[in-house]
Amino acid sequence: MKRLLAAVALVLAASGCGYDGYYRYECQDPENWEEDYCNPPICLVDNMCTETLLGFDPNEITETTETIDP
Repeated sequence: MKRLLAAVALVLAASGCGYDGYYRYECQDPENWEEDYCNPPICLVDNMCTETLLGFDPNEITETTETIDP
């Protein structure tokens, strides 16, 4: 019985972990991508540029096309 209660407590405790709707860094949030502090030269001081944090430039538009052969 104690093991069952411990297992239930563990499951309930672990269910509280997860995505809470917040970004770790302000410049990861799409709403801040155009802000001065997320764009060079300001963001270069603390290395918190959006492009650096995401690994790509979100403002760069890329178009992909897919060709399907019949």
